[in-house]
Amino acid sequence: MYVISLDLGTSGFRSQLIDLEKKETIKTVITMGHPLPGGNVMDHLDFAITTGTDVAHGLIIETVKEILKRFNVEPEKIIRLAVCGNPIQLSLFQNSEIRDLAYAGKNKQAALGVQNVKRDARVFPANEIFKGIIKMDNCEIIVPPAIKHEIGADALAMMLETDFINQSEPCLVTDYGTNAEMALKIGDRIFTASASAGPAIEGQGISCGMLAGPGAISDVNLEKGYWRLTVLDSTMHPAKGPLVDPVTGDEIEGSDTMPKGITGTGVISIISMALKEGLISKLPELPNGKLVLGDGIMISNKDVEEVGKAIGAIRAAHMALMIEAGMKFEDLEHSYMSGAAGTYVDAEKARQIGAIPGFSRSIIQFGNTSIGLARKIAIDSSKLEEVIAIAKKIQADHVMMASSETFKDIYVCELSTWQQGMPADVYAQMLEMSGIPAFPANLKEVEIEKRVIRDIDDVGYLGLDIVKDIGITLEAPVYKCILCHECEKECPEDALVIVEKDGNRFVNIDSQHCLGTSCRRCVTICPEQTMNHALLKIQEKK
Repeated sequence: MYVISLDLGTSGFRSQLIDLEKKETIKTVITMGHPLPGGNVMDHLDFAITTGTDVAHGLIIETVKEILKRFNVEPEKIIRLAVCGNPIQLSLFQNSEIRDLAYAGKNKQAALGVQNVKRDARVFPANEIFKGIIKMDNCEIIVPPAIKHEIGADALAMMLETDFINQSEPCLVTDYGTNAEMALKIGDRIFTASASAGPAIEGQGISCGMLAGPGAISDVNLEKGYWRLTVLDSTMHPAKGPLVDPVTGDEIEGSDTMPKGITGTGVISIISMALKEGLISKLPELPNGKLVLGDGIMISNKDVEEVGKAIGAIRAAHMALMIEAGMKFEDLEHSYMSGAAGTYVDAEKARQIGAIPGFSRSIIQFGNTSIGLARKIAIDSSKLEEVIAIAKKIQADHVMMASSETFKDIYVCELSTWQQGMPADVYAQMLEMSGIPAFPANLKEVEIEKRVIRDIDDVGYLGLDIVKDIGITLEAPVYKCILCHECEKECPEDALVIVEKDGNRFVNIDSQHCLGTSCRRCVTICPEQTMNHALLKIQEKK
């Protein structure tokens, strides 16, 4: 008999097949993208509200179906599926209420009749979701609880899977991703928040970016006056890549592990190195407007700005959270980093550019805590009761960054730094004018402990299987289309095509590659205004 753990991440899904008797991982399957259009949870929410929750739910279930197919086991032999993720992903997976997550105002929620929506733990038959899709008569699905509606099972996982929850000294934990969840523990009190960092933190939304996967540049280091690339190999282990001159792009020394793109941690490392080595004298300006790390692989000034938005949002949220909690910056003892970005990033480089507080006395790096919690519950369902009990004990105060003036004031300074090269002394003056205490200088040395080599430490004896192309097409009629094809030309991801069928015209959109709300160029460019994403449906496979 088998059990499955599933992490529904904002940028992609990760899942493991486990032999229940041996408690041994057999195989890991990950997707290189999310099935819903967009690069963050707000994009996914907007898509679900605009297009319909049934369509959003269908996209997620079709993707999970593809993952289960990759495991190549009879569905009847799967007895348990434990699912972890943020409240939006888990709600869409279950096809349950999401409007309370989309609308923050109490009056609006009251008008919609969606106040006090509970997201408790659930155990239910898999056929409630998969009936008619996959025959899973013997399987139950387990969903861990949220602490509050904004603080989901993934945030709970980052607290439980690290030793954050047991610390007596002030500590901070962050799950680095497109929506960076974080928690601050001061004594017995826990404060939580999230920062919409955007896709750049995971290697998306930049010119040569990619998610953490084989071929991704995850780090760079100085060697013989040049840059030695670290590239993830086929098993997701960091491996020695080529030695390059980043200014000219010349390859000084080759490698068996060749890069295909740059993940978010690689970009952080590249920017940190460029600042340290004097290749950037003023943000975001690079030598000749770019750094070249391989054939067709480069970082541009625009990419630096995109990463700056992400790092700036995370840093502003970290500082605002500590201020809102009434804590002195200097009291921060430990900072935990989880998720793929938290695993592969060079913590020293990350703290030098503000991705983690530079004044924290110690930094501890963990892997994917969300799939870790799902795995424990999948193997032993009684663990769910422990998780529920701990969730009830956590008295978390949630800080909404969208309404925090402190966050806004700091983030403006961050954007001015990353996009316009605002000097540090002007930054400090701006903080003082806003009544925000000065940030401490980075400590010269801190204790850094890396507890895992890769974000999923054990991929199983059958290894890692990557779903590079989820392959789901969304379709909608375009009644007034004049076949100018401007929408196809305008799409930055080449994610759509206009087709004719039975005398009618339709737009076909690759759901995985569409940028969703954050783009909508196809809508604005259309001279007939015929593109309507609200009409999108999943195209039936022939």
